Amino acid sequence: MPPLRTALLQSSGRPGSVAANLKVIEEAAERAAAAGARLLVTPEMFLTGYAIGDDVPRLAEPADGEAADAIADIAARHGLAVAYGYPERADEQVFNSVQLIGPDGARLANYRKTHLFGGFERDHFTPGEKTVVQAELDGLRIGLMICYDVEFPENVRAHALAGTDLLLVPTAQMHPFQFVAESVVPVRAFENQMYVAYVNRVGPEGEFEFVGLSALAGPDGVARARAGRGEELVFADADPAFLAASREANPYLSDRRPGLYASLI
Repeated sequence: MPPLRTALLQSSGRPGSVAANLKVIEEAAERAAAAGARLLVTPEMFLTGYAIGDDVPRLAEPADGEAADAIADIAARHGLAVAYGYPERADEQVFNSVQLIGPDGARLANYRKTHLFGGFERDHFTPGEKTVVQAELDGLRIGLMICYDVEFPENVRAHALAGTDLLLVPTAQMHPFQFVAESVVPVRAFENQMYVAYVNRVGPEGEFEFVGLSALAGPDGVARARAGRGEELVFADADPAFLAASREANPYLSDRRPGLYASLI
C-alpha cells in the first residue's frame, strides 16, 4: 500500500460563520488534492468556531445535516477524505463531534468527544460514550478522537488494541498547555505504535489563546510535519510499510501483561 498523504489544516476559520468555514475547507481541499493528499483534517469545532458561547445549540447540526452534505460534495469533487470538527445535534443533546467523510462523499464515521475539558465544554455538551470509532481509508484503519481525549493513555491504548493505524485528533489546544502538542502526542504515537495527526486551532478566540503546533507524529515518536503558531496547511505521509516495520521492532503491545492491570479498570 502506498503512503497516505495527509493534510493538516491549522486554522481557526471564522468563528460563528458556518458558510465562511465551509469556504476555508473548500480552499484547503483544493490545495490538498493538488499536493496529492487523500485526507484533509480540520481542528476541533472547525465548522462553527470553538469559542462561540451560547451559539453552540443554534449552530449545532445533525451528523447528516446540510453541512455534512456540503462537505461530502467538497470531498467527492476533490477526491479526498475530510475529517471535520463540529457541534452535533442529536435529539435534545449536543455533542462535540468529528465526522469523517470519504473521498466518494460517503459518511464513514462519526465520533463524539468522551472527555470534556473545562466549564465551557461541560456547560454546552454531552460527553460521548463510545471510545473507539474507526473507518477504513486506502487500506489504513483510521481512528477518531478529539483534543483532551488523547491526554488519557487508556483512550489511545484502546485504539492501539483495536488496530488503529492513524489516529486523527482535531483539537483546540490552548496556552499554557502546548507541551501536549510538543511532547505528549509524539509519545502517544510511539507507545501505541501508530500515527497520530493532531490538528489545532491557532491564535486568540474569545477567552482562549490557541497555540497551533499541529503535527503528524509517527510510531517512532518523530513528527513527520510540525506547524508553527500561524495559519498553515501542512502535509505528511502515514506509511503502512514503515508502520509494519516499527511494530515488528517494537514489542510494547505484545509485551503487555493485562492480568496485572485489572486494578486500572
